[in-house]
Formats: sequence, structure tokens, C-alpha cells
Amino acid sequence: MDRRQFIKFGSFITVSVASGAGLSACGGSDAAPGSDLALASGAWKFPQSVASGDPRADSILLWTRAVPASADAVAAAPAGADSAIRLIVTAADNSGALGGSSALNGATVADVRLPLQAQYDNTVRHKLTGLSAGTVYYYQFVAGDNRSNVGRFKTAPAADADVAQLQFAYMTCQDWSVNHWGAMTAIAGESLDFIVHLGDYIYETVGEDFQLGAVESRHDALTLPDGVYKNGSSGAKYANSLADYRYLYKKYRTDTRLQALHERFAFIAIWDDHEFTDDAWQDAQTYDGSFNADGSDLHQTSRRRNANQAWFEYMPADVTLDAANTTFQNIKIYRDFQFGKLMQLVMTDERLYRSDHVIPESSINPATGKPLGRIGSRYLVPQDLFNSVEAQKMAGAATIGLDPLSTATILGNTQRQWWMDKMKAATSTWKLWGNEVSLLRMGMNGVDAIATLLALSAVSTVTTSVGTTAAAVGGNFAVAGVIVAAVTAGASSAVAQAGAGAIAASAAGGGSADAQAAAGVSAGLTAAQAAIAVATLAKVNAAASAGATGAALAAVAGQTIAFGYIKPDVQARKADSVFVTASGKKDALASFFTRFLLNCDQWDGYNSERKALMAHLKTNNIGNVVAITGDIHAFFAGTVNDDFDATGGGTPVMVDLVSAGVSSDSFFSYLRDAAATLGDIGTLVSYPLAIPVAGLGTVNLSFNLLDYTMGKAAPTVASLAEQTRVQLRGALAAKGVPEAQLEATTAAVLAGLQANADFNTSLLTLAQQLSALGNNPWLKHLNTDAQGYTLVTLAPGKMTAQFKQVNKLVGVVAPATLVARTTTATVTAGSPSVAIS
Repeated sequence: MDRRQFIKFGSFITVSVASGAGLSACGGSDAAPGSDLALASGAWKFPQSVASGDPRADSILLWTRAVPASADAVAAAPAGADSAIRLIVTAADNSGALGGSSALNGATVADVRLPLQAQYDNTVRHKLTGLSAGTVYYYQFVAGDNRSNVGRFKTAPAADADVAQLQFAYMTCQDWSVNHWGAMTAIAGESLDFIVHLGDYIYETVGEDFQLGAVESRHDALTLPDGVYKNGSSGAKYANSLADYRYLYKKYRTDTRLQALHERFAFIAIWDDHEFTDDAWQDAQTYDGSFNADGSDLHQTSRRRNANQAWFEYMPADVTLDAANTTFQNIKIYRDFQFGKLMQLVMTDERLYRSDHVIPESSINPATGKPLGRIGSRYLVPQDLFNSVEAQKMAGAATIGLDPLSTATILGNTQRQWWMDKMKAATSTWKLWGNEVSLLRMGMNGVDAIATLLALSAVSTVTTSVGTTAAAVGGNFAVAGVIVAAVTAGASSAVAQAGAGAIAASAAGGGSADAQAAAGVSAGLTAAQAAIAVATLAKVNAAASAGATGAALAAVAGQTIAFGYIKPDVQARKADSVFVTASGKKDALASFFTRFLLNCDQWDGYNSERKALMAHLKTNNIGNVVAITGDIHAFFAGTVNDDFDATGGGTPVMVDLVSAGVSSDSFFSYLRDAAATLGDIGTLVSYPLAIPVAGLGTVNLSFNLLDYTMGKAAPTVASLAEQTRVQLRGALAAKGVPEAQLEATTAAVLAGLQANADFNTSLLTLAQQLSALGNNPWLKHLNTDAQGYTLVTLAPGKMTAQFKQVNKLVGVVAPATLVARTTTATVTAGSPSVAIS
């Protein structure tokens, strides 16, 4: 580090070599900061406990924060004379001491004196080198008369070591203010080599809409020391000052479950957006309504620097903050790790260098004359518009001599080349990528979706019409279905009746489907009218042969007509379809007749750069690449293809495994609330279920249809019920059912639900039809309504990732039965594919 940087941070960034007792820490090469400070005396405490990070074969980064025993745990460190504390490290087994502050046993490999300074909020970050590879160590800090809890870490295996197995968990999105942190208890009980944290370690907002749901009682309300109102002079606030960001890390780290994770396992961490601001790019804030007078995004360099420094001070990461750099890019957190011959782990920063969203939030909506905001820029973005704007931006960069990706990048030019070089040079069996936002294409064909919804909404009306017509033709549901089918397709009543007679007669005489259609045309039907009439007759007759009668036959006819004629007509004619006009919602639906990208804050919003990275892997035959991803509050597994826009979706190149958040509200819940304002379009996301439960009244659920719209396989009644289990269990708990009775009560309610016609017919048909849209066939698993974490077991021949979904709150506490279900994704070496079990 240069001299100016050392002057400010030299006494904070300390390094020593593990070679025995009595060492002093050395910051840089200039001096031994801390050696001239008196050791702290009296009563002290470690309110955020201890932490370790960035395990390498010969080093570790160790962290703590110590304050006088009388000091507030989350207030700024009291000003006054700086002092020093001790760090003690041993390789002796002290596993029995974890969770407590008893003195370490065994010979020490380091006894280091470290400075404790109020200007860094009494945090300590110390790099210990000279360690042995693949070794478990225990450590403890001593301040005055008090010891910290015991910590443990394991160094990485040597770069040339043959490693049979690694096991680690990855986690993300731990909002203090909603749901619970029980997942951390489950993670602490796993047998791990380390933990990867993919960001959103803190949330910068307090009192935001998405933070007002149920939360465990042990998480009290947050109060930012300074804070800025998001809108006006009331409501939600966001962190702005260094004190605000420090406060959040301190408060989050007071939870003993998070402390236990840091005490037991070394973290490899990066940030995402909420460590600074939601959906951040560089130093820009993207809250709706927060624009400059000219409509451009609001850049907040000072706020970004505060966020950087607080992350640097509180995260045990082996990185440096450049005090001489006065820009917001004063820290570099992208880095890589080697774990023997088995794994190279590459961690990227996808916020600090990314260009603006391709369609900026500040773009003026011509319909309103106001900035576009989130919808249409980051979320639910018309794909053709996105492609056009991205091409224009890249062409503009090229005309002024820049790399075309400079204006459409997540990584930035320097980091992108670093990533390519690291991947190409990697010699390990597996190349894992600690990736903040998903690489998977998540799109939706709006035309097919609207056609499906309009067909679904027509089923009831058409079914009723078939029943009425059947009564008029002597109870013959087959003939009635034919008549209604022809009328629905545009035939007059007289022509429909004539056609029905001709078709029925042909069928009765053994005529083929073609012969029946020809008879209908001869009676005056058009070819299209005859085709749907014949198809309806066949379906109704088949159902009758299977034993269906009356209303059931009418329902078969109604579904056949709706999905056999109405849906294809809307798909073909779009807004010009008579069924769109008849719905009375033509104007409201007009903008949805296109393809959409659901989330352009992730890699779908930087499509050309994604294609460049995949081309690099493909051209250089770089295999066994798997991204481990967070951010979106959902579990996903699928392949990342070279070009999702190519015929068939392109060729798989690597795999992306996305973990749900620890506690943050799910992706489904966000879209459910947003879609609720869009009328019938909201049915693509959720379906209301009102379930009567004896002794409790009605339990109201929002069934998750987003999964099926996005590509989940068509369900059975049983799998549909199983999908409901976790949400139902949580709703029953909220109604006061004791946890000891929750499993049995949930099972009983689910059994009854499967017999409910609204569930086993209406909802089942809806889910099956949405699944048939065929969106995103590369997605092999998706669960958009979940909290949890992912456990990875890596061996030379395969990688297994266990998606562990946790149960919801029981009253105001985390559930005793934490893990609700486990879904396993398996990637076999040599194949860019993923199998789900």
C-alpha cells in the first residue's frame, strides 16, 4: 500500500505471521501499529462476537469489535484513548469451547497485540499468515479482563492437493425486519468447510413496505442514527451516513445465531445491492421518485463511500480500502480462491462497476410524461424494446472507440477480462462462480399468457352455455357441445345447429374426423368452425364413455372450446381477436401482447455481456462451471445457454444454482403484490384460496402460480397440494395452532383440499395451462415462494446442491422444525446440465 493509504489505514489493516507467541501485528511494512498502545484494562465486551473470512492455504482474516462493558452494543465506540487487545490462535482442538468464552487450551501459534481505535468504531481486522493448509484452528480475542467467544476456521487445502470432498453452505438476503433467521440455526448444525455469503447481508431501508410483514419478536425495530426519509417527512428511511451503515452491521451482528455462524465457519463474502441501495449501479440510487431535476438517476458518491467503508470495517474479507482514492470505486472486492485441485472459486462484484440499467428508470414514459420507474425498466421489460436499446447503447460506445460492452455491462471492462482470464487459467476440476444476480433467462410470452387467461375466464361461460343448450336438445351434451363450439367460432345459431346435425350423423355412421369436418362444411360451417366442433364432439364422447355425465360433460366441452378455439384465436390475432374485444379489457391488455423479460436488474438486463462470457467458456472448452447465486429470494436451477434468443434457446454452457434468501420476503410475494394492481394479469402470479378449517374459520392463501407461468412442470393434484404445504403451515401457525399440532393439522387440511372442486379442477387446470405456455424450458427447478439456504457437497465426479426451504414463523418465533423440504440439484462433471430430485 502507498504511504498515504498507510497513514489512514495502516493501524487498522494489520498482518502477522503465525510462528509462535509474543508477536506484534505489522501494518504494511512501515511499523508495528499497536505495539505502542497500552493493553485495555478493566471490564470489556465483544457485542458482535468474532468472525473469520477468506480462508486460503496459508492465511485467514480475523475480526472482532470490543467496547467497554458499560457501552451500548450498537452505539458508536466511545471516544477516548485508544488501546490494544490480544489475539490468541491455536491448532489444538477446542471444539468443546465453541459458543462460550472459556480460555483456549493448547499451544499457541500466534499471540498478537492489536490496536483498538474509536475512529474505526473499535473494529479489528487482522490477517494471520504462515498457517498450515487444510487445518482447523481456534482463536480468541482478549480485552482487559474479558475474553471473546471462541472462534474456529479451517484453512483451504494446498493448491496441489488432491481433495476428495468439500462441503459448504451459501446464503443470501437476511433482512432483519421480516420473517425469521432460523435458517442460521440449521446452517450452524451443518458440517462445513466454510460459508459463502452472496450479499444483502444488511438491508439499508427501515420501514419499507416489504419490511412491514410478520417478524420474530427477538428482532426489535431498527432505528438509524441519522437516516433519510425515502419520501417526504415520514415513513420509510434509508441509511445514508457512515454511522447509519455501521449501526446496521452492528445490530445485525448482535443476533446470536449469526454470531454462531461466524464463530464456527470462515465466510467468503461479497455484497449485492442492499449493502448500499436497492438495485444499485455504481453510486446511483434507483428508488422510484428519486431523480434529479433533469430526470437522471440520483448519484450519491458520499453515501456509496460510507457503505463501502462500513462493509470493509465489518466484513471479514481480505480486501483493502484505498483511502487515497476519492471516488466511490475506492475498494475492490472481486477475488478468487483455490481449494486444491478440486475447486477454483471466483467471486465477482456486480454493483460497483455496472452501467445503468439498459432502459433507465429515469426514462420518460410517453403516456404519463413522468420517469418510468421500476416497471418497464428493471421489471417486466418488453424484450424487443430492450434488444433495440441495448444495441443502440453498444453501437454508441463503439463509435467513440470504447469496448461496445462498456455501456451495457455488469462487471465492467477490467473485471470482465479478469473473470475471463481466471476461468481460462483455472486448472481445478470445478470452476465455481460466486455470482450476485441470476444468469438464467426468465422471460414470458405475453401473447400466450393473455390467450390462456382469456380462455380460462371463458370456460365457465362456455360451460354454462353447453349446459343450457343440452337442455334444449334433449340432454345430448355431445350435440350441445358441437353447437356451442360452432357458435363460439362465429357461426350463426341456425348454421351451427345444421352443422351439428351433419357432424353427429357422420360420427354415428363411423365417419372419420376428416369426414365429420367435411360434413359440417357442407352444412355451412367454415373449416375452422367445423374443426373445433369435431374436436369437441370427440372429447365429450370420450368423457361419456369413461362414465362422465351431465355437468362434467359440459365442463369437458367448455374447456375444449376455450382452449381449442378461443386461446388459438387470441394467439393468432392478438388485440384484434373478437375475444379480446368481448372481454372489455382491450385497452388494458394492449401493452401485454409482446415478450417480456421479468427482471432486468439481473443478467437478463445485460444480455450481450452474458453471451460474451458464455462464448468465452464455449470457445475455450472451459467445462464444469457452476454459478452459485443469490439476490432474487427464490430457488432456481437451470442451464446458462450461449444464446437464449437462438432457436430452441441456444446451447447449454454452464449451470446456475440460485438460493432463496434467509429471511427476505420471496420473489413471489413481491410480484403478487405488484400484479394485484394489474387485474386479470395478476392470475399469472397468484390464485386466491379460501380454505375452511374446523375450529379456525377460513384460512386465506395466495396460491403461487408464478412458478407455472415461468416454466414449472405441469402438476398433479398431489403435487399441487404439496406446493401449498409450507404456506398453509405458516397460515395455520398464524391462526394459533400450536407447533406440536401443525404437521398433523396441515396434513389433514391438505387431504381435504385435494377433494375440493375449486382446487382439483379450477386451480389444477389453471396451473396446467400456465405450465403449457412453455416459458423458460432451461429452468429445471423453481420455487419462487421460499426462504432458506443451500448446502453444497463437491467431489471430483459431481456437485450436489441441496436447496433447503425453511418453515414459516410460528407466532412470533422461528419454528422448532426448521427445514420444511429439501430439493437436490446434481451436476455431473463433464456435462453442463442439472438433474433434480
